[in-house]
Amino acid sequence: MSGLRLVAAFLLAGAPLGPNRQGVFADRVLVSGRIITIDAADSIAEAVAIKDGRILAVGTNAQVLALTGPGTERIDLHGLTATPGLLDAHCHFADGAVDRLYVLDLSYPGVKSVGDVVARLQTERAKPGEWIRGRGWDEGKLAERRYILAGDLDAVVPDRPVWLSHTMGHYGVANRVALKKAGITRDSPDPPGGTIDRDAQGRPTGVLKEAAQALVERLIPPMSEEQRRESIRALAREFNREGMTGLKDPGIGPEIWDAYQRLLAERGLSVRVFALWHGGESLEETRQIAERIGPFSKPYRSTGDAHLVSGGVKLYMDGSGGARTAWLHDEWNRNWSEVDVGNRGYPAADPDLRREQIRLYHDSGIHVSTHAIGDRAIDWVVDSYALALEEKPVAGLRHGIIHANIPTDRALGRMAELQRTYDAAYPEPSSTFMWWIGDTYAGNFGPERCPRLNPFRSYLDRGIRWAGGSDFGVTPFPARFGLWAAMARETLLGVYGSNPYGRDQAVDIRTALRSYTIWAARQMFLEDSIGSIAVGKRADIAVWDKDLYAAPPAEIKDLECQMTLFDGQIVHRAASARITVTATR
Repeated sequence: MSGLRLVAAFLLAGAPLGPNRQGVFADRVLVSGRIITIDAADSIAEAVAIKDGRILAVGTNAQVLALTGPGTERIDLHGLTATPGLLDAHCHFADGAVDRLYVLDLSYPGVKSVGDVVARLQTERAKPGEWIRGRGWDEGKLAERRYILAGDLDAVVPDRPVWLSHTMGHYGVANRVALKKAGITRDSPDPPGGTIDRDAQGRPTGVLKEAAQALVERLIPPMSEEQRRESIRALAREFNREGMTGLKDPGIGPEIWDAYQRLLAERGLSVRVFALWHGGESLEETRQIAERIGPFSKPYRSTGDAHLVSGGVKLYMDGSGGARTAWLHDEWNRNWSEVDVGNRGYPAADPDLRREQIRLYHDSGIHVSTHAIGDRAIDWVVDSYALALEEKPVAGLRHGIIHANIPTDRALGRMAELQRTYDAAYPEPSSTFMWWIGDTYAGNFGPERCPRLNPFRSYLDRGIRWAGGSDFGVTPFPARFGLWAAMARETLLGVYGSNPYGRDQAVDIRTALRSYTIWAARQMFLEDSIGSIAVGKRADIAVWDKDLYAAPPAEIKDLECQMTLFDGQIVHRAASARITVTATR
C-alpha cells in the first residue's frame, strides 16, 4: 500500500495519528469547519486534507494537521460549513453564457410589463447592427398577463428585425420585419412539431412556438468563436462564486464542443462539463451521430480526466409547460381553472421515430436523456426505455428523463423498476420551475395537476433517485435556489397563491442537497470522482456562510458562498469571508 493510501486508510479507521512517518504531506488543509461529507452515512467531519487535487484525508483537526509539512497551506474555516461543490444536472451552459453577455436581458424584475420591454427596445434600437435579440420574458411576470406581440415591437422597432425568446426557450416573439424575412404569412402552415400563433382573423401574432422558432432563429447570425469562449469562461467564474463546480450541458453541437476543448487546453474551464449531443431528427442522422460520437461518448467505461466528458445524446419528446405544447393525457388549463379546450399539446416528433432513436442509441451503448414534460410524453419515454432494455438488457446506461414534470403513478412505478433492474430511467427535474416560472406553470397545469409537479416525496417513497438542475437560462442557475425550492415549493409572485403545488411532495435539505451533489454526480457518471467529500475524490468543495443542515429553509435561498475549491485550487474567495489562509513553515 502506498504512503498516501496508508495514511488515508489510517485516518478513515479513526485511529489516533502520531508523527507522519509516511512522509506524505498535504498541499492544503481545511480545518475547524463543519464538513458535510454527503457520504453514505451523511457524516460530519472537522477537517479535510488535499494533495494533488484529490482528497487525502477527512477527519478531525488533529488527524488532518498531522499531514501538514513544509509548504502546506492551512485554511482555517472558523466554524463555517463546507459541502461538496454543487452540481447542475441540466444547464444550457454554453448557450446561456452567450445570452448572458450578448443578448438583451428581459427577465424579471428588470422587466415587469410590456411597457418595460418597449422601453428596453428603444434603448437597444440606438445601438448599431441589424438584428435585435432579447431573452427572458415571461407573460406570467408581466402586469398585462399576456404574450408580447409583434404589434408591441413594431411600434418601437419598425425597421429592424427583432426576436425576443421566452425564458423557457420554447417560444418567442418576432416583429413584422423578422416575420417577413422568414417568409411567415397568414397562409404559412404550422411546421411539424411547431405552432405559428394566430389571432382571431388567422393572422400571425409574432409568437412562434417549438419548431416554428427555427423559421426565424436560423436567420440570426451566430456569435463568434471568441465570443462563445469568453462567455463560457465568464459563466464558469460565476458558477464558482455560487459554490458550483460541475454541470450537464444538453443538446450541444460541434462548435460548443470545440469551445469547451479549447478552454480546457487554455485552463479556462473551472467547472466540470458533462455534455450531451443533439440527438438528431431522423434515423439516418441518428445513425451518423452514433457512429461519430460513439467511440468517445461512453462515460460508463471511461471518464478521462473527469473535467470534460462527452456523455451521450439529448432528444425531445415534447415541448413546454409555458407554451402549453407539452404532450398531455388531458387538456391544458388556462388561468388556473379554465380549460384550453382541445389542446393536449403534441409530441416534438413522431413518437415511433423517437422510440426507434432511443433503441438505436441504446443498442450503440450511448446514454440518452430525453426531454419530457407532459404526463403522456413521460409515459412514452419511460416505456421506450423499458422496451429498449428488454430487447437488449444492458445495465448502467442511466438513461434520463429531463424535467419529468408530472409523471403518472404508472410512470413512477416503471422508473423505480428500471432503476432497480437496469440502472436507468432517472428523472432530471428542475425544482426552480415551481418558483421562477411557477406562476405561469400553475395557471397552465391547473389545480388537479399542480400537486403532481416534481413529486420528490413520491420518488423517495419508491426508492427513485433524481438529479437536480436549473435548466439555465430558463431559470437562474444558482443551485441554492433549487435547494430551497425543493423544500418550499413556492411561486415567485403568488398569482394563484404562494403554494399552488402544495407541500406534500416537499423534501428536507439533506435530500435536496444529495440531488445537487452525489445523485447529480451519478447522472454525470462521475460519482467515483465528485459529489461527496471522501478520500480519493477530486477536491471540489464549497464553503458557506450558513450551516445548511441547521439553517431555516427560508435562509437556504440566500446562502452566500465564502470559498470554492476546484481540483484543490481556490477558484473563488469572498472578500468578506471569515477564513484565514496561511502557509505552514
